[in-house]
Amino acid sequence: MASGERVPLLACRNVFKYFGALAAVNDFDLDVHAGDVVGIGGPNGAGKTTFLDVISGINPATSGEIELEGRDISKVRPDLICHRGMARTFQLNAGFDSLTIRQNVLIGSAFGLGDRGVPAVTFSRAMRERVDRALELCRLTDRAEAVARDVPVLERKLLMLASAVATDPKLLLIDEPVGGLNPHEVDDVMEIVQGLAAEGMTIILIEHVMRFLLQISTRVVIMHHGEKIYEGNTQGLLSDRRVVEVYLGEGTADRLQHMLADRASANG
Repeated sequence: MASGERVPLLACRNVFKYFGALAAVNDFDLDVHAGDVVGIGGPNGAGKTTFLDVISGINPATSGEIELEGRDISKVRPDLICHRGMARTFQLNAGFDSLTIRQNVLIGSAFGLGDRGVPAVTFSRAMRERVDRALELCRLTDRAEAVARDVPVLERKLLMLASAVATDPKLLLIDEPVGGLNPHEVDDVMEIVQGLAAEGMTIILIEHVMRFLLQISTRVVIMHHGEKIYEGNTQGLLSDRRVVEVYLGEGTADRLQHMLADRASANG
């Protein structure tokens, strides 16, 4: 690395993940710096979620280098990676159905910040303050005492997000946060994630809803057959012929171009 160049928060070099002879992640490189919001898109089966599984330690890389703040995490257990500052949400909503939203987020905060060994009997004031802030950022304060099994899909997604945020992560991984939501709910989640970014949180997110991905991300990556076929800004993405051919299609690319132009015009 050249003198004076910023050290990435996350650095991935020549990362491969094989399942038998299939390279689900194929020679993947990525640098993520503090404050980035990196959006990852691509067709189903492109390797997007597998890549998050690899960097979060859930399904370790077959080969390659993965560093968090300059420290190798390629063979580190997922719980220890979380304790080092990487939190994760999943496509399927996860939570303890019989507990309240607040209790779920307290558990996420308690075990996501370090190895507690045995379950906590009490929660510290600092931990409760982190939980309150996470609930506020994810717009769940008014629903904090609702039982998880009784809340709708949007709030279950936000519960999982708040549980990750309550670990005070340096890097937050979000997997398809708006899948199955209606347009109004998509806008609500967009505002919440933009708020997390405004707080200085570094984010990698996967999403198929392209208007969400393009409006959230400072940089976009498109994957296809485990490979990165594009990395750059939104305007470059929509004019990239390979991305249009294998993923977006001409009609979607044109609609997104108009959406971005309208947004730019509205912002003056």
